[in-house]
Amino acid sequence: MSSTDTQKHSVTRIGTMVMTGGLILLFLIFITIPLVSLFTRVSPEDFITALTSPLAMDALWLSAVTATFSTVVVVILGTPLAYVNARFSYRGRNIVDTLTDLPIVLPPTVAGLALLMAFGRNGLLGQYLNIFDIQIAFTTIAVVIAQIFVASPFYIRQARSSFEAVDLNFEAASRTLGATPLQTFFKVTLPLAAGSLLSGIIMTFARALGEFGATLMFAGNFQGKTQTMPLAIYGELQSDMAVSIALAILLVIFSFGIILVVKYIGKRESVYA
Repeated sequence: MSSTDTQKHSVTRIGTMVMTGGLILLFLIFITIPLVSLFTRVSPEDFITALTSPLAMDALWLSAVTATFSTVVVVILGTPLAYVNARFSYRGRNIVDTLTDLPIVLPPTVAGLALLMAFGRNGLLGQYLNIFDIQIAFTTIAVVIAQIFVASPFYIRQARSSFEAVDLNFEAASRTLGATPLQTFFKVTLPLAAGSLLSGIIMTFARALGEFGATLMFAGNFQGKTQTMPLAIYGELQSDMAVSIALAILLVIFSFGIILVVKYIGKRESVYA
């Protein structure tokens, strides 16, 4: 290669690096500026005052309780489904996988309307529950159902991948030593997949905590009853901007922390793999 060709190659390489770096910087600025702007709108004193207001405390408590309960339900119901789909082939498995993944791409308002049509007073199931004076829509239970509906794919997808990554030879060795399938699952499969499962649990909790659209449609926005943190942010935009911003900042910090924790767990799993 001649010196002229080498110089052209170097110029092209530098130009490509500069252009790529500029695009990356532009994207980071686009993401960062809106988030940073939240922190510039309230002082630390106003932030604390807003977070300790009755409305904010109600929203924080309700969000924490419902998101925790929703995550527990998802883990209990989703783990067997994820394991079966990871280990066994059966007719209709692709349809089951598609249905469990559907809430990820389904617009939240559509999810909320679908839940309302199913569990509302005159819904497909709600009309029968109404006979026994059981009301679900616009209650705290509706918040939990909405969170389960939209957040469950985040755990089930991760759990399915986690179980698929477990070497079948370990399970076979356990069975050879006389362990039952259930014992093998709890003593071999589950511990080996624990790190990835924990990541799925954390992401599920975060998604449930941030759920907005389906909850608004199906549960409404009632303080102390169905008003979670995202709904409180929306509801206080006109009346108390400080509370909205304070709750938004809290969710930003929490979300950032969640992503860091998940990345740390993933990195740790890859090191020990």
